[in-house]
Amino acid sequence: MFRSKLSSFRPHALLGAVLALTLAGVATRSHAVDIRAPVVPTDIQLEEGYKVHFQGHAEGVQIYTWDGSSWGASVPEATLYDTDGNIVAIHYGGPTWESNSGSKVVAAVVLPRVTVDPTAIPWLKLRATHTEGPGIFASTAFIHRVNTVGGKAPSEPGVTVGQVARVPYTADYFFYREVTE
Repeated sequence: MFRSKLSSFRPHALLGAVLALTLAGVATRSHAVDIRAPVVPTDIQLEEGYKVHFQGHAEGVQIYTWDGSSWGASVPEATLYDTDGNIVAIHYGGPTWESNSGSKVVAAVVLPRVTVDPTAIPWLKLRATHTEGPGIFASTAFIHRVNTVGGKAPSEPGVTVGQVARVPYTADYFFYREVTE
């Protein structure tokens, strides 16, 4: 989603956009120390020893594919914004978050999933399985997905096998590192 928007820019506009996104990534890192962890249900709380290093707000879709009997698992496609509204990353299947500053984190859901709002996708605790590159996602150990709106699979069955539903959602993601002090 994010990449396709950039590809429609003219070359000089693309250069300006890349510069702005790079500066946004630098600005994000500069005030990450004051972020408070969200209040979450007990089932998805983290144990002691981790601190939030980045918070992002996602806007995008959860993509579902009809397999003939259910909509199956969702795949995210979203843009992640920092607290100042700057685009700082994309979020896609894996689940994966890839920052403009060159870092990437892939994670896996730690059960259970917690339904806070029955009209929205669940809140999650995710454990990082792989990180790479320098930047906002470097050394991420855990992630919380909270404050979800929308994103649930359609309530009606699909018409044909392979039918795709792109359901709008928003969520806040909190990225944690191990405290090393």
